[in-house]
Amino acid sequence: MREIFDAELRQLGQDLVAMSARVEQAITNAGIALGTGDLALAESVIAHDLAIDAVERELDERCVLLLAQQQPVATDLRVVVSALRMSASLERMGDLARHIAQVARRTYPRKAVPQPLSGTFSEMHDAAVRVARRTTTLLGSRDLALAESIEADDDLLDELHEDTFTALLGGSWKGTPQETVDVTLLGRYYERFGDHAVSVARRVVFLVTGDFAEQVDAPTA
Repeated sequence: MREIFDAELRQLGQDLVAMSARVEQAITNAGIALGTGDLALAESVIAHDLAIDAVERELDERCVLLLAQQQPVATDLRVVVSALRMSASLERMGDLARHIAQVARRTYPRKAVPQPLSGTFSEMHDAAVRVARRTTTLLGSRDLALAESIEADDDLLDELHEDTFTALLGGSWKGTPQETVDVTLLGRYYERFGDHAVSVARRVVFLVTGDFAEQVDAPTA
């Protein structure tokens, strides 16, 4: 019986890695679509978000069954509950990638990001892709150094998000009302993407060390 339970726990870990890999691909493609105005790529991100949602549902159902049938305690319970929390964060990261792709689709053939802010959003894209890639690796390796690097990239995303507000509120901003809305939304999507990745990273730290990091629970949006 213990061998079967251990196999189920390993499968949870593998499912989280697979889910994170899908999120990594989604944010990568969403950012490319945003920067290049690639309509087909944007639509593919939107369509593939359903697969991320499906993985979350299957993983959560497996967790509920484990809780009901195995009644795990101590470390095992920590793994199952953490898997539930991390799957929710990963699902939300997939949603945020979809939102970015939806902005790219809605503004086609115009690019959503005006030229003066293209460099800022290019940096945000690079940071978000690093966050996603490191999250996938972290879930497989539980390397605490990677958890720290995710926090550092999230700090960068926060700074870049602030830069977008500085640009919008400065006297030199010449964007249209729609461009102002798009920039505001996109900056928020990237900033929240980083926050959810940090939540996953802190959950992994909790699994490895048993210590709760500050604000370990997932963001609410």
